[in-house]
Amino acid sequence: MSTSYVQDNQPEGVPPLELTGERTLPDVPEENYWYQRHRVVYEWIRARVGGLKVVDMASGEGYGANVLARTAREVVGVEANPEAFAHAVARYPDVRFERALVEEYGEPADAITFLQTIEHVQDPGAVLENFKRSAPVAYVSTPNVLTLAPEGAEKSGNPWHVKEYRLNEFRALCEAHYDHVEILGLYHARKLLAQDRAIHLGWDSLHPRLGITKRFYDWFVPAIDLRDFTLRAADDRALDFLAVCRSH
Repeated sequence: MSTSYVQDNQPEGVPPLELTGERTLPDVPEENYWYQRHRVVYEWIRARVGGLKVVDMASGEGYGANVLARTAREVVGVEANPEAFAHAVARYPDVRFERALVEEYGEPADAITFLQTIEHVQDPGAVLENFKRSAPVAYVSTPNVLTLAPEGAEKSGNPWHVKEYRLNEFRALCEAHYDHVEILGLYHARKLLAQDRAIHLGWDSLHPRLGITKRFYDWFVPAIDLRDFTLRAADDRALDFLAVCRSH
């Protein structure tokens, strides 16, 4: 029987969302690794959009738009899913949310964010062209298929993903629509890097023999935070890619 995860401790009047794999959520301890992995990119962008108007496309639960609103002059979160939209409106009253498709929404802005979603769309080129008409810069992130999918596979098992990209594929997609493209990679740091090294040395065979698997990960996953990831120039070992796309 599959386990269902729902957001904990939501404010009064805010409908909690269930974790389905379509989008990451805060306030689900078991999801904290993915939440922090996505949030760290929003925080990096937040530091670069001070005083600007930003449209957060496919804003999901709304946490990313809320992060951007700490420095941006104005933030609009655009989300098509009715449950996620209703939650975001109730949870983040200081951010404006619009229910619309990313392929169609065209309100002018200084910057667009589109994080961990281009792998979900059928026509990514049309989406990027729509963004280019609305703002001079777009921040677009996506997972690296080489580190997400099993070795040799063309795609992970995520049923929401249409196309997962290698670095050269993602660069080519962005450069087909933007004049200037810089691609950064997201990597593990601090305790996640230490865990990677431990796994390489045999940790995954040790903790089951010691009978501490659940206790360890019940502590470890909720303890992951922003400092356990770093952004730098991308290569094929990146977890995710972040493209900074400029039209002129």
